Amino acid sequence: MEQKVANIAGAKASSDARIEKMSEIHRFSHAELDSLKILYPSGANDLRLKVFRDLRTRVYASAPGKNFTCMVTSVVPDGGCTYVVNNLAAAIALDKTRTSLVVDCNFYAPSADSLIVTDTDVGLTDYLDSADMGVESIVYASGIPRVRVIPAGGNTEGATERLSSMRMHAFLDELKTRYSDRYILIDAPAVGEYAADTRIMASLCDFVLLVVPYGKVTEAQIRSAVDAIGEKRLVGMVFNHM
Repeated sequence: MEQKVANIAGAKASSDARIEKMSEIHRFSHAELDSLKILYPSGANDLRLKVFRDLRTRVYASAPGKNFTCMVTSVVPDGGCTYVVNNLAAAIALDKTRTSLVVDCNFYAPSADSLIVTDTDVGLTDYLDSADMGVESIVYASGIPRVRVIPAGGNTEGATERLSSMRMHAFLDELKTRYSDRYILIDAPAVGEYAADTRIMASLCDFVLLVVPYGKVTEAQIRSAVDAIGEKRLVGMVFNHM
């Protein structure tokens, strides 16, 4: 028993050390984070920090003791989905024993490049089109410590076919199982305009966060979005004022 406990403790220490040594090519300055509207511990906007820490806690409660794959979508385009994804990823990464991975699956309006601090040659669509490409070739460093990013890629046509492919299934499984301390956040297209794509993505993820742009959608639109996702998959709604 003592040996087993020692092994577990050793494995955790090794994981913590790996996370701490993750290569950070360039860290965003506070000014850059403010420009991107991303939280940081000493940020002037303490309310945003509090809100996303609370959201992080609520999402953790849906998968106690293990990592997860969470899709984030908005009721309508430009509803604040990327804002929520980026800040939730940053909130998770505030814990030095955890990492987060943002996957840009919004092929219609990709945005993850704004987080990446290196050149990007390939992304998700390139990976899905090439059986010889490994996941590690499309994961990039961000300007936020312990946050990694997978961009949408070059050829973003044929989104529905790619998202429903067996390679996409295997891709998400590998992301989740490769590192137990990594939490995957999927930036998905708006459910109001791309219901087929979001249904596919929702079925592949553990659960879904729905972003509701405050004062910009009707109750009927919200209900339609919830129906498209499925209530069993829905972990919560985030009302966005940004």
